Amino acid sequence: MKTISCMNIEPELLYSYGAEKKSYKQKEIIYREGDHAAYYYQIIKGKVKLNSYDEGGKEFIHNIIGENQSFGDSLIFLEKIYVMNAICLTDAEVIRLPKNNFIELLENNPKISLELNACLSQRLYFKAIMLQNMSSQNPMIRLEGLLNYLKSYHDGDCEQCFPVELTRQQIANLTGLRVETVIRNLKKMEKQGKLKIKDRKILY
Repeated sequence: MKTISCMNIEPELLYSYGAEKKSYKQKEIIYREGDHAAYYYQIIKGKVKLNSYDEGGKEFIHNIIGENQSFGDSLIFLEKIYVMNAICLTDAEVIRLPKNNFIELLENNPKISLELNACLSQRLYFKAIMLQNMSSQNPMIRLEGLLNYLKSYHDGDCEQCFPVELTRQQIANLTGLRVETVIRNLKKMEKQGKLKIKDRKILY
């Protein structure tokens, strides 16, 4: 079963409800931990990471999202502040729609509301899988859990053909492992035939 590539609403529909297109530079912050949730965001192009930092300043990446995917929508229905940052990994173009306008769009388009429910359910599933993997003391189990999730977005069914577009550091931050541990266990997985490494690119 392929992962639902949340959430992709037709831009024209978003614009008809008052959305605007915003351009961001690489490393620019879209919103910060502690900001109030005020918009629905959907990426036109570029990549955005959702991250937070512990008291020691260590980064933890919650997710990396790209073209035609949304973020920030889960808190639209709550009067809560963001618990993570949204930071551009590349130059990006993002559509943003004010919270009240987005709720009106959902009220007038029940099918999209159902799609959003499916999207949010998928995210909860990802969180549950990642929490389960994070509880394992085996680094390889953590890595396989992440790679399987990422590959679930991929249309092809061939083995070792999915390019993992993450740096070793990003993989470490997503799994809570040290970079050295990630590198060592990726090499072990390559020897076991679970993946290929070609020109430092991971093919899973």
